This record gives sequence, structure tokens and C-alpha cells, in this order.
Amino acid sequence: MITGNALIREAIAALNAAGVDGAARDARLLLAHALGVAPDRLTLVLPDAVNAAQADAFHAAIAQRAKRQPVAQIIGQRMFYGRNFLVTPDTLDPRPETEVLIAAALAQPFPRVLDIGTGTGCILLTLLAENQQAVGQGVDLSPAALDVAQRNAVALGLDTRAEFSLSDWGTAATGRFDLIVSNPPYIALAEMAGLSPEVTGWEPAMALTDGGDGLAAYRAILADAPRLLSDAGRVIVEFGPTQADAIRAIGDAAGFTSAQLHHDLDGRDRCLVFSQ
Repeated sequence: MITGNALIREAIAALNAAGVDGAARDARLLLAHALGVAPDRLTLVLPDAVNAAQADAFHAAIAQRAKRQPVAQIIGQRMFYGRNFLVTPDTLDPRPETEVLIAAALAQPFPRVLDIGTGTGCILLTLLAENQQAVGQGVDLSPAALDVAQRNAVALGLDTRAEFSLSDWGTAATGRFDLIVSNPPYIALAEMAGLSPEVTGWEPAMALTDGGDGLAAYRAILADAPRLLSDAGRVIVEFGPTQADAIRAIGDAAGFTSAQLHHDLDGRDRCLVFSQ
């Protein structure tokens, strides 16, 4: 007989040996998933015996984590703004700091929203879930990511108010939107080598970097946005903590007269709200 406690001890040692930060936390999350219990209830069942199938599933998950696959990909989901989203290696893992963009977007009404580079759809679908009167479109250059976004829309019961289309930034979008949002690839190619193996080895490169200075997406999105915005519409973009001035200048060149800066919970520059 093997217990949950024994499996946890074994897993923490294996993950520490692999250089995984937060080994204890990850081991607990993966064991909870293997056992089919909520993470906050895991302590209650740790003394209990674990059957062979559950132990095998846990060992397989730990082996993947030791290869630096992100926990969200292993368990297949990530919590964002209080909702679970399907994630795969075809999509960027939703980050908590993106919730700053959500809060900024919800500060004003928006009947129609466009999410450029939608990935999992977490931004668009969260906005639609929080604004029951809104409809929206998500666009992405990756068919695999669009499939994930569509599946998330169905799982959240939002597929009647969200549509997804293949597009190079917003070029395929038509009509007018009250809100355009985007968390595009903003990591400069020169910075990629400094990222963790969880990012560089498992998340799609096209969602991370433009292969250049990290600003190409903003040039494309902000230049095209006036074509797509309704009167008094807004554009909200997320970016890295050193890019605010450069992106503000891109917005100025595109004709935006106002740009409001928002910070994440760590006090870092995180998103700009542009208006005409």
C-alpha cells in the first residue's frame, strides 16, 4: 500500500532534483488532479491509500513536470478570473497579471468586443461572462488555438455570443467594435533565452515573440484599430513592464489622443487604454 503522503514526498524529491521551482506546490496540485479531489481538500486524503491507477497517473504527471512542462498543460486547465479554461501546448497559459486588462475593460460598457490574438479565449470569454449584454469576436493566426478558444466558449456556455476567426492580427475583422483588446507577443527575440524552460520549451513561440523588438504587434494593431473602432471606442493592450513609453508613442502615431496606464498588483506597468 502506498499513501498520498508517500507519493508527495517522493514527488517533491524528484522535482527538486529536476530544478523545478515550487516543487511542493506543484506536487500537491498534480496529486489532487490524479486523485480527482479539489486541491484544498488534498490534506484530508493524504493519509489514505492510493490505488495503482491513481499512482500511475501521478507518476506520469510528475515525469512531465520534471521535463518542465507547465502544470496547467499537464492537468489541462488554468483558473483565470474565477473560471477554468482549457489550455494546451498550442496556447499561451493565462497569467494572473492579465486580469488587470480585464478590470480596465470592465470599467466602461462595451456592447461589442474584438480580442486580437485570442489564444485560449480567456480575455474575450471573461469579458462576455462579466458583461451579459455583450457579444464578441476572437481572432488568431493559429487554427489550433482557435479550436481551444471555441471549446472554452462551449464549456462556459458563451458560444452563442462569441465567434472565432482566423486572422493575421485584426486584418480579417470587419464591422465596428466598442472595445478592442489584445495581449500580443511582446517579448523581444533577444530576451527569449532568459525565459524559463516552462515557457520556451512548452508554450508556442508565436504567442511569445515577434522575432524582433517585441513591438511589431502593437504597430499592426494600433494602426488598424481606427478602422475597427466605433465612436468613443477603446483599445486596451497588455505589454511587458518596460514597454509603456514605446507603445504610447506607437499609439500617438496612430492618432490616439489619450492613453491611460494601468499597473499590475506588483506595481509594474501592464496595460494601456487608448481612446480617440
